[in-house]
Amino acid sequence: MSPVLSWNLRERSSVIYRLLHVLDCSLVCAYLWLLVYLYRVPWTYYYTRLEWIIFMVSFFSFHYFQLYRSWRGWKFYREFFVILRAWAAVIGCLLAYFFLLKISEAYSRFVFLLWGFTTPFLIFFSHLFVRKLLRYYRSQGKNIRHAVIVGAGDLGVRMANYLEQIPWAGIEVVGFFDDKLELRKDLNKINKPLLGKIADVHEYLENNDIDYVYVALPMRAERKIFRILRECRDQGAQIFLVPDLYIFGLHHAEIQSLGDMLVLSFNPASDWKRTFDIIFSSLVLVLGSPFLLLIALAIKIDSRGPVLYRHKRIMATGREFDCLKFRTMVVDADRQLENLLAEDPELAAEWQQNYKLKNDPRITRAGRFLRKTSLDELPQFINVLKGEMSVVGARPIVGRELEKYYKGNGDTSAGRYVSMKPGITGPWQVMKRNDMEDYQERVDLDDWYVLNYSLRTDLKIIVKTIICIFSGKGAY
Repeated sequence: MSPVLSWNLRERSSVIYRLLHVLDCSLVCAYLWLLVYLYRVPWTYYYTRLEWIIFMVSFFSFHYFQLYRSWRGWKFYREFFVILRAWAAVIGCLLAYFFLLKISEAYSRFVFLLWGFTTPFLIFFSHLFVRKLLRYYRSQGKNIRHAVIVGAGDLGVRMANYLEQIPWAGIEVVGFFDDKLELRKDLNKINKPLLGKIADVHEYLENNDIDYVYVALPMRAERKIFRILRECRDQGAQIFLVPDLYIFGLHHAEIQSLGDMLVLSFNPASDWKRTFDIIFSSLVLVLGSPFLLLIALAIKIDSRGPVLYRHKRIMATGREFDCLKFRTMVVDADRQLENLLAEDPELAAEWQQNYKLKNDPRITRAGRFLRKTSLDELPQFINVLKGEMSVVGARPIVGRELEKYYKGNGDTSAGRYVSMKPGITGPWQVMKRNDMEDYQERVDLDDWYVLNYSLRTDLKIIVKTIICIFSGKGAY
């Protein structure tokens, strides 16, 4: 096969990205023309001028938001959110254009709204098609990029295993570099050779075609890391530092910028999670407002006292906030609890274990129904909008639970728990719920969620929560 027809796209990747950039801008303009034609809107010179403006603004916006970076190994939703931000900038510029020149009446508002809301999906699916096409080529062993890993310890091996698990990324690990030659036997398990010592990386890159260098050395090896950066950055390979975030007990730590300074963030609440929280909570509160009013009316009719109950819970960073619920107990519930626990040792033991009573006499008639269906937690969507909670997360707990159970769990669970917001629902809601006999199970579930959360996991938990609400299993 001639070089011109070679399937190896590596040398022409920048050309492909530039071509995709121009095609995206052209697609945006062509889509607007198609909508104008389909809805029989008269084409005027205003639309012609708008097309040129759209092309130029899109071109600069898509470039500024780096839509054409390498997305190998990235989740699809991350690219979609970048597209949304870039498109929001385009729409903002067009609205300013309409406002300043007072020419909005020259355009069909329906066509503009339809075009504005659907174009991001059109761009995303076109990118998805291109990525699927490239993934197919990579799965056929074509357009493969080669990498070496500096550091053959646990972190380096973990990195190699991860790349093996995502073959669609098209990255093949050639081997390792490390100063500890005794690691050679350990590398036989993953069938990757030890290519030499760390000092040999520079010479190896000169004589071999390598695309990526992953530096998986411990942080204390800063001299070796600096040497690699100093000697190997001009050898044609991209260099990446793989920080050993596992030593801090978090999978979701990420590097952020603070002005010109880079900082490592241990606050795993991502932008997508906050965006999802706001949209989902707003829809629930708006669409469910008549139902919320009916619940409030039932509470007032059933017993005297306020509709909402506020209770202190622990939020991200370990601070307390007022967690909202529909009131399900009588007004003087706290005073009655002291008397109940003092009179009945079995109830006192149950309270000490779960901080709940399965057959609590303080619960009202309306409250028992609300607890059985978990509808008493609906006001917590207000906490979500305020930024105190998330739709899905770890259980909202009180301060004494954090001190007694989480800080006593190897000194890591408490740090993980306060690294993100508690949730209205979570893995604890869709499993045994309040039927858990061992409190350690609750801690383990919270640990699992903080270390493994994702948009897909959140959506699964929400669906399972809805099923649990109708079944009423484990709720009291």
